[in-house]
Formats: sequence, C-alpha cells, structure tokens
Amino acid sequence: MPARMGAAIAAGLVLLISAALADPSGDPSAASSTDGLYSDAQGNPTYQISKDGTVDWYTSIGYLRYTANCLQCHGPDGLGSSFAPSLTDALQALNYSQFIDTVTNGKQNVSASQDLVMPAFGTNPNVMCFIDAIFVYLRARSNGALGRGQPANSAPRPAGYTAREDACLG
Repeated sequence: MPARMGAAIAAGLVLLISAALADPSGDPSAASSTDGLYSDAQGNPTYQISKDGTVDWYTSIGYLRYTANCLQCHGPDGLGSSFAPSLTDALQALNYSQFIDTVTNGKQNVSASQDLVMPAFGTNPNVMCFIDAIFVYLRARSNGALGRGQPANSAPRPAGYTAREDACLG
C-alpha cells in the first residue's frame, strides 16, 4: 500500500512539474481583463477561450498579426520552418519578458554548423503595436488551448481598441 501511495505522489509531482515547465510564464488562466486584454495572475498577457471555442479579441488579432509578420520565417501556426524554429516549442522555455526581448532586439546564434539570425523588430510598428496579441496567440498555441488555423469565432473588438491601434501605428 505505501508503494502505491508513493507512486501516486510521484506521478502527481511529475504532472505538476510538467505543467509548470510547459509555460514558464506560469498558469495561463485569465485572472483579470483590461479593455479586452486578459492577464494571468502574474500580469502576463494571456488568452480567454470560451467553452464554445470563441477566442478573445487579442488571440484573434494575434493570429492575424502573426500570419502577416512572423509566418514567413516561423511557418504556419508557429510550428517552425527550415528558416526559423517552432515558436509553439520556444514558448515552452521562454517567458513573456524573454519573448519581448527576443522580438525587440533580435537574436543571433552563429556556430560552425549553423547561422541562426532573427532580426530586431523593436522599431517595426506592425510588430510592436501588436506584440501582446502575438504573444497571446502563440501562448494559446503553445499550451495546446488553440488548434491550427484561424480561430472560427472571436469576441467583439473592445471599445477604444481602434483609437489605441491608430495612435500606436501613427
């Protein structure tokens, strides 16, 4: 009997550790919302997907902005390509601040066997004005909460979103 209990506790710990490692930003559950942008308990942007599959506005826009700006290198649905790695896998190890830093400043990994370079997008408003939405979309994909392709149903555009978007894009 004690061996079974120990095995059950060990299995439970493995599941907890696996869940924690699956999203270094922490639990992706929405704890709050401001103007349609959901945040988790740690204040990181996150997604909200209802039981009928309707995604929040930012997840929907994140898909569109990812497709317009990131797909060329990172492939459809964040799954990677011969040019760049899978972002659904990368978000298993990157937290929100590391993601923002990489997108803003770029990344260069050069070795004798490969030359991996991601350009800096910190001055590109088509990326930076939508960086939270892109992160939210990729976070939902990385956690398995969102399947491939464009979400079929989206929450309506939050009040004031267009004005904020116009102000950021100039």
